[in-house]
This record gives sequence, structure tokens and C-alpha cells, in this order.
Amino acid sequence: MPKNTHILFLDFDGVLHPDAVYLSRQGPTLKAEGTLFMWAPILARLLDDFPTTSLVLSTSWVRHLGYKRALCYLPRELQERVIGATWHSSMAKGWTDENQWDGKTRYDQICRYAARSQLRHWIALDDDVQDWAKGSAQHLIACAPDLGLGSTQTQTELRKRLGEMCSQQG
Repeated sequence: MPKNTHILFLDFDGVLHPDAVYLSRQGPTLKAEGTLFMWAPILARLLDDFPTTSLVLSTSWVRHLGYKRALCYLPRELQERVIGATWHSSMAKGWTDENQWDGKTRYDQICRYAARSQLRHWIALDDDVQDWAKGSAQHLIACAPDLGLGSTQTQTELRKRLGEMCSQQG
């Protein structure tokens, strides 16, 4: 991965639709008003202005459904930007307790990926703000779980932060 890549870590629940999704054998079900991925077109339009931004999935969907299945739920224009995920199935191989990963905060999961990939320019779009280090707040755009990217305030903040991140080089 090029070092000057600009990365947006993307959660699904509470970001692209309300955080009222339940995964079952039949697949994900939204138990709130609206539809799954109802705010994904907003993200796609915002990213049109930032062609150097790639996506890394930081959603628990990858852990539960697998990378390819989780990816398929995104609209094509977002799928084309995805370069990886914080979870990979090989992480569970040989672990006596797969909950090691699940027990980590989203912040820990993202930081592990960012460090391993030597990322310099990244932000996370997430409704899970648990245990984010104060010194790393500049990397987080916190979504209200019931509003996600449906919030114009969150959209404005994302556009601003993407602009700042993408103006940085090296």
C-alpha cells in the first residue's frame, strides 16, 4: 500500500444506516425505520471530491459474515474504493480464544491496522467511540448511532476532515 494513501475506516451500523441491525442466519435485518445502507449514497457523493481516499472496513460485519459477503452489501462505487478490513479470517487461525479480537475496542482494531500498514493519513467514521485516546481524537468522526451519515452536521465534519487529510502529503 502506498504510504501517501488516505484511508477512511468505515463502520456500517450507526454510520450507513441506524445502529439497530441484527445478524441472523437469514442475514442482516434493520429493526428501525429506513433501509440497510440508506446513507451509503451520501458517502459515495462525498467521496467523489476525494479520489485519493480508500476505504478499510472496520465493521463487525466482516468478522461475522466474512469480507466478501460484507463487501457485497455496499453500493458498487464504495466497493471499488475498499482495499481491506481491520479483521481478516487468518486472525482466528490458531487462536484458542477468538474473542481476543472481539474484546478489543474499535479504536484498538483500527490502530493495529494503521500501525501494521504504516498509515500516516487516516480517519475513522464510526458510532463506536469507546476508549478512543484523547490524543487520537483528530482521527475520529463520531456518528450518532440513530442518525449516522443522515446528519448534515456529520456530513459537514466528514467533508472538512477529508479535505484536511487529503491536503497532506507523504
